[in-house]
Amino acid sequence: MLCAASSASNRVTRLTVAVPFARRRYFVTFVAVAGLAATWGLMMAFDWSSKLGIVTFAPWVALIGFDIGVIGGLAAAGISVGLWMIANDASNVSVDKSQIAVRAGTMGVLALGSTLAGRRLRASEEAQRTVVSLQSALIDSTLDGICLTDEEGEVLISNRPLRRISVEIGLPLSGTVPERLLAVADKMAEPERYRERMRELATIRGESTIDEFEISGTGRVFRGYTAPVTNPDGSYAGRIWTLREVTADRELDRMRDAFVATVSHELRTPLTSISGFLEMMQEEEQGLGESGRRYLEVIRRGTERLHALVEDLLLIAQIEAKRVELQLVPVDVAELTSRSVEAMRPSADDKRITLELVTDHPPMVHGDRNRLTQVLDNLVSNAIKFTDEGGTVTVNVAAEDGDMRLVVADTGIGVPVEEQGQVFSRFFRASTATRLAIPGTGLGLAISRALVEQHGGTITLTSAEGEGTQVVVTLPPTP
Repeated sequence: MLCAASSASNRVTRLTVAVPFARRRYFVTFVAVAGLAATWGLMMAFDWSSKLGIVTFAPWVALIGFDIGVIGGLAAAGISVGLWMIANDASNVSVDKSQIAVRAGTMGVLALGSTLAGRRLRASEEAQRTVVSLQSALIDSTLDGICLTDEEGEVLISNRPLRRISVEIGLPLSGTVPERLLAVADKMAEPERYRERMRELATIRGESTIDEFEISGTGRVFRGYTAPVTNPDGSYAGRIWTLREVTADRELDRMRDAFVATVSHELRTPLTSISGFLEMMQEEEQGLGESGRRYLEVIRRGTERLHALVEDLLLIAQIEAKRVELQLVPVDVAELTSRSVEAMRPSADDKRITLELVTDHPPMVHGDRNRLTQVLDNLVSNAIKFTDEGGTVTVNVAAEDGDMRLVVADTGIGVPVEEQGQVFSRFFRASTATRLAIPGTGLGLAISRALVEQHGGTITLTSAEGEGTQVVVTLPPTP
């Protein structure tokens, strides 16, 4: 989603101003030298050398060693011993050599210890600065806008792409992220839906979200992702917001949908004519020779395939436009599956594929018989198409946890692991299929998923390349 980082930028600005002052070279040493001189002055002014002792110089020696290093620390230790001895002489306090040696040794050890501590701290700070710099460069170099908010929705960290997009959209510079997002609701193509969603995001804590909105006038489309961030103890710490512009993707989708719709409608008219003439020729088929009947069969099969393709294209366009209406009635999926398997058996026999059906009293479902038949035909025909000769396709329909569970498994060519996340996308075809030049449009699984989800069910696919594929469909039972 969208967010600016003015509050975070202000805090960072104040920090960058303060840090150089605090880390100015030898600043701590100047303070320590002044403290050393002031302490010695008090000793001399009030004859407090015996009362205060050399221990009062210890903090200043430690600070000098910490800031400058070994030489500066040892020098400060020596100077403090010398000043202490001068103050003793002025106060007529006598000390022997052993006392001087012990105190000098103690101050030297203190100087060396503080030097080591300072060196380690500076090395740690430098390492941390390097990590912070790399992390900042990393998130600034991403194409997506990213920000982190606290529990109240205030911006803590943001990257450069997000700040740029925030300025372009015109987000206000103050307030929580949901408040800033609500401020630009009137600029959206669907302002009321946008407002409602932003109010929901303001109250969501433990779940991730994905939303997409279009800015009216400009046509720019953004997709926002949010996810909760937790503390080590599991408590809610804030939320990470990611924004991606998908204008080009949406424009491509619109062009593709328009192309599909145009092609589908343009093909339908000549196909209707071809089908009509084929029916007329079938009446005179007996008068044709052997080669003529063979040519006629080729034309018939090609026409059927082209007709099925056009219907799939039109259906996927209707699905995308949410214009598919289901005629819901109680459906016996076991019966539909049996019919689908028998209809596909000739294709399986042609490839010497063993086609098995196992049913185990699945529950009735509330669905559209024609659409569910279409899903079954797609899954079974795919399994046969992508299984080599002599393989096996098993269709299992049963009850599981009260739901209807359909499993279509084959011993076919499979789908590579890295491609399995795309198998339900429109027009996608696995590399194993294209490599073997197996015909297809890549619409079957996309249509199946849309129809299954419209019935309130789920569909998943697991596969191993060279071993086979399993598709599982789950549908809720009839209420």
